[in-house]
Amino acid sequence: MSMTDPLGDMLTRIRNGQQARKSTVMAPASKLRSNVLEVLKREGFIRGFSQEEIRPGINELTIELKYHEGDPVIREISRVSTPGCRVYSKIKDLTRVYNGLGISILSTPRGVMSDAEARDANVGGEVLCQVF
Repeated sequence: MSMTDPLGDMLTRIRNGQQARKSTVMAPASKLRSNVLEVLKREGFIRGFSQEEIRPGINELTIELKYHEGDPVIREISRVSTPGCRVYSKIKDLTRVYNGLGISILSTPRGVMSDAEARDANVGGEVLCQVF
């Protein structure tokens, strides 16, 4: 059976892993997931991630979670645009997450990027998720 929301599944795995104080979590690999993880790594919300082939044609991502003084760095991570209800935003209409303390991750014509990078590039797109 196919998964209807792969990105939402990965975000839930991250949320559950941090609640259980895991050091790493595993998720099936895809380009979109890797791009979102790259943004999270650049913004300092995760330590890193790696992709490994578990069998021919099937890859898996290992996500290294980050903690600060025993508390998870990611306090809140939520999906904004879902497969049933896509949410698009112009760059001037994009709201700040927790007054700039959090980030929104956007899928733009120039690739997946954080809201700050999208503002610098002056490009809007689909709001994938918000992280604080």
